[in-house]
Order: sequence, then C-alpha cells, then structure tokens
Amino acid sequence: MSVHPSASLRSAVTARLRAAGCVFAEDEARILLSAAATPAELAVMVRDRAAGRPLEHVAGWAEFAGLRIAVDPGVFVPRRRSEFLARSAAALAREDALVVDLCCGTGALGAALAATVGHPVRLYAAGLDPAAVRCARRNLAATGAEVSEGDLFDALPAGLRGRVDVLLANVPYVPTADIALLPAEARLHEARPELDAGADGLDVLRRVAADAPHWLAPGGALLFETSDQQADAALGVVAAAGLTAALGYDDDLDATVVTAVRPRHSAS
Repeated sequence: MSVHPSASLRSAVTARLRAAGCVFAEDEARILLSAAATPAELAVMVRDRAAGRPLEHVAGWAEFAGLRIAVDPGVFVPRRRSEFLARSAAALAREDALVVDLCCGTGALGAALAATVGHPVRLYAAGLDPAAVRCARRNLAATGAEVSEGDLFDALPAGLRGRVDVLLANVPYVPTADIALLPAEARLHEARPELDAGADGLDVLRRVAADAPHWLAPGGALLFETSDQQADAALGVVAAAGLTAALGYDDDLDATVVTAVRPRHSAS
C-alpha cells in the first residue's frame, strides 16, 4: 500500500483470509497489502481472494524462479514445479542458442531461462490464449524476445524451421476427465485450453512431437513436463516422432521432465 499498513490491518486481513480457507493466510495478506495502492483497492482484493479467485490473479503477479511474473485474470498461473522444466532447458541453452518457448502462457519459463543462463540467447515465444500472450509480451520485454499469438508452430516465423536449439514446450497434460478434479482456482479461473489435453492428456504433446523434428536443429532438444503416470506414454510419443528421449525428476518440486533430442544425422 502507499502507506505502511498497521499491525491491526495486517491481522484483520489475515483473519479474513484464514476464515475463507486460505492455508497460507499470513503470506497472502502480506502480498495483498503490498499490491494494493489504496484501502479501497485492498478491500476489493481481499473480497475477491476470499471468494476463491487465485491469489496471483488478484495481486496481478506470480513469483516464479525468483522473478515477478505478470498474471492477468483468467490466465494460466505458472506452477512452481515448472521451475524444473525451465532449469532443464536453460542447462542446454548455450550462448546465442535459438530458443523457443512454445505454449508460453505468461512467458514465465522463457523469462526464467533467460535470467538463468547468464548469456545471450535468441528467444521466441508463442501461445494460443490472447490474454496470456499479452502478459508474455510484458514479462519477456527485457529479453528482446519475439512473442506471437497462434496455434503451436503456426505462430512461429517459418525461418526458424530446422534451426531451433532448445524447444521448451509447457504443453497441457491434464486428461479431460480429470479437469473436474482440479482445484477450483484452476478449474474455474484459468483458460480451459491451457489445462485440457484430451482423453489421455497427451493430445497436445502428440501435435508438438509430430512437428518438432522439422523445427529442431540437428542435436536440438524438445523439453516438456509430464506426470509420473503419463511418463512412459509420453516417451513413446516422442520416440514415435524419431526423437531420443530421457526422463528427469525433481523430488522437491514433484516434477517430471522429458528431454527429447533430434539425432544429428536425421533429416528435417
């Protein structure tokens, strides 16, 4: 807030959030107090959060890999477990690598990669949700990335075909039947195409994997997140596309990442 909040105000906000079922009410109160410019704005934010809107949508940002990522209402909120995907991709991005953040959402993964590598990369990002793409343009502005709106590879410049060194694709992987089991914050407040990936949760991956060999440079890698239950099937999808894949795990984040490489001798 523009004025330092009193202890009684902090306590009141925390109590309201706790009563609404917010597990981390004290931390959330701190975030809302810092985000609100006026007492009236704070009152609206607390009301919306208590009504079940995601904290990130209410505050307007999410913390991801140490960065503050702009998140507008209705936009997919970057998950902390995806920090492992960003780190895994950054480890492969040599200096001046051509990197694509596909299914970019807010651009959080591309921003985290650019901040992690410590050297210049040529970054492109593309997403389907117009609201998320607007966020991505803000979040990636400092990187010089070119951000496009469209359906997967159709959104990318044709000149990138066969030249991509690191293809970071945060594909949705929730099976349609499991959407109803998601927390209400995701189910009710995030764009469904950012979540729903068909009957087995692999529909978007199949489309990405089918085209990836034509966009990757020889030796280039496609990286994406999946679940433990889908890992074997996901490996089968990328193997069928002619890519050589391996699994990576991060137990702390409960994250599983597939790295699928285009063989250097393959044709595009």
